[in-house]
Amino acid sequence: MINMECWNRENRRTRTWRLTGFGALIRENYEYFSLPLGLFLFLFIWKTASGFYPSFILPSPGEVWGRWQEFYRQRLFFHHFSATFLEAFGGFCLAAAIALPLSYVLAGNPFLEKIFTPYIVGMQAVPIIALAPLLVIWFGFGITSKVLVAALAAFFPILTNGVVGFRETDPRFREMMAIMGAGRKTIFWKLEIPSALPVLFGGLKMGMTLSVIGAVVGEFAGAGRGLGYLVNSARGNFDTPLIFVALLLLALLGIGFYLFLSGFEYLAVPWKRRQKG
Repeated sequence: MINMECWNRENRRTRTWRLTGFGALIRENYEYFSLPLGLFLFLFIWKTASGFYPSFILPSPGEVWGRWQEFYRQRLFFHHFSATFLEAFGGFCLAAAIALPLSYVLAGNPFLEKIFTPYIVGMQAVPIIALAPLLVIWFGFGITSKVLVAALAAFFPILTNGVVGFRETDPRFREMMAIMGAGRKTIFWKLEIPSALPVLFGGLKMGMTLSVIGAVVGEFAGAGRGLGYLVNSARGNFDTPLIFVALLLLALLGIGFYLFLSGFEYLAVPWKRRQKG
């Protein structure tokens, strides 16, 4: 009898430990479990809602999947996806190449910041959708106008985060390095850049995502290929499943860009990982 009670007590302890261990595993890695759960709930709600509407208003996930397979068999995927990818990525690179050096100059020179900030804010206040047709008129229907629209969309968040990031450098550290004989380049690479990197990556992530929006807006204004052009064309033909295909591809493109920069940030800012740990 005593052995039986000991066995039951030990068995309950083992089950409790397993449940506690599984709960701790879920709590520590909840983001990995929430992703498939959220996707399942999204598809379930989409599938349920599509039963109340005709296909040209809200197609079901199955109809969108079938349209995607047809779209892929027609070899149109790379034709349109690659165009938007190049436009968005090119615009992001152009915006970063101009905004990052300018942000460093403005962060270190308040006088120049007071001069240029009103013009930069005024340029950002003009909607991109209003500038896109003008850029298409000036630079044609090719990739150049789309890259410029994407660059304008990404420029402002990269610039503002750059100014904030470079200003976060502790002046005491800068003075200490100067006293120890460090030159201007050494201070820049060893102190200012590392201290600004976390904020810079925040602006770069936002800018890269907005560059996708800018590329699509440019394609709406005038283009012969791209995912934005595909949405325009499908809208005119009431091909709603194809619109959903293009929208999902745009979402995947934005997520891919974000994950790319997140991975680069993971490698470039190792001290941020140690702080989280």
